[in-house]
Amino acid sequence: MKNFLPFVFALGTALCWGLYGPVLGRARLVDESMSPFKPYVGIGIAYLVIAIVGGLIGMRVMGDSFEPTGPSGIWGLYAGTLGALGALSLTLAMFSGGARIPYAVMPVVFGGAVTVTALYTLYRGRGQLEVSPLLWVGIAGMLISVVLITTNTPHPGPPGGGHGESSEHVAAAEDAGGENGPAG
Repeated sequence: MKNFLPFVFALGTALCWGLYGPVLGRARLVDESMSPFKPYVGIGIAYLVIAIVGGLIGMRVMGDSFEPTGPSGIWGLYAGTLGALGALSLTLAMFSGGARIPYAVMPVVFGGAVTVTALYTLYRGRGQLEVSPLLWVGIAGMLISVVLITTNTPHPGPPGGGHGESSEHVAAAEDAGGENGPAG
C-alpha cells in the first residue's frame, strides 16, 4: 500500500523546512554585518544542485524526457519561482530581526502556508466545492495554535548572559559545543 508514502515525504519536508528557519537565522547571528543575500546565494546554489541532480536522477529512473517548454516545465517554473520568492521572503524575515525569534517566525510561515493552500483551493473551485464550516474553525484553530506555539516555545536567552559577546565568540562557543551546543 503506497498511500502512506506522501505522508512520509511530507514529514521529511516538515523536518527540513522546520530546521530551515533556525539554520537561516544562525547564518545571520554568526555574522550580523553581512547582507541577507550572501546566505540567499548559498540557498540558491543548494536548490539548483539538488533540484537538477535529483530531478535528472528521478527522470532517468522514471524513463522520462525533459521538455522545458511543456506544461510540466512551465508549471514547475511557476512553482520554483514561488519557492524562490518564499525563500527570499524568509531570508529577509530572518535578517530583519527574525533570526533571534525563529520559533515565532516559522509557525507563521507554516500556519500561513496551510491557510493560503486552503483558500487557493476554494478559489480554484469557484463555487463548485462544498465548504464545511469546519474549514473556518480549522483556520481559526491554526491561528490560535501559532500563537500558542510561539508564546510557549522555550528559547535560550542571549549568548553568554547578554554580556555583548561578539558573533565570532558565539560561533566558536557553538562549534565547540559550548552553552548553546550544536542544537543552538
